[in-house]
Amino acid sequence: MGLPAAGGFVRPARSGDAADLARVQVASWRSGLAGIVPEELLASLTGSEAEGVWRDRWREAIANPPTSRHRVLVAVEEAIGSAGSAVPGGVGGSGGSARSARRPVVGFVSEGPATDGDRWPGTDGELYELRVAPEQAGSGHASRLLHAAADTLAEDGFRTVSMWVLAADAALRQFLESAGWAADGARGELDVGVSVPVLRLHAAIGE
Repeated sequence: MGLPAAGGFVRPARSGDAADLARVQVASWRSGLAGIVPEELLASLTGSEAEGVWRDRWREAIANPPTSRHRVLVAVEEAIGSAGSAVPGGVGGSGGSARSARRPVVGFVSEGPATDGDRWPGTDGELYELRVAPEQAGSGHASRLLHAAADTLAEDGFRTVSMWVLAADAALRQFLESAGWAADGARGELDVGVSVPVLRLHAAIGE
């Protein structure tokens, strides 16, 4: 996909990362959904109580994934280094060291089999979430996460990957398109208390 290597900035998520994932998620939502959903609704989705719910859900997703092909990867602020667990190749490796654990989590991606009825979960993968802390925008972490996700999906036998994005999120669409993704014509509505238009992009990740 022409993206730079993860370079030691990306590793598999651990249960202890759940609070950081929730923090990044709500910060990303506050930034990305502002002006798209009503302010009161956005506050309910990103308040302290909601953040606790997302934390518990991420902990469960990491500790008890539905299948071995469901993965969560995190980006850290500083490279783990040669002793750490970069992706690909280092998944499940020495990235669990106390040294790497101290590096702040600044983004994450969750991935697994496609969930849409017109996709085949045996070979079609999906990115469920791709989030980077707003203050880290432009730092390269989104590219590293996307590259690492493509590599791990390919290792798990997937040949294509898709992702639903907000129709109003021009920045994310442009980012994915610059990485070789394209809209496939599928559109829908995301129900977050109000209906928000979404569209699906996809890319090939294997032969």
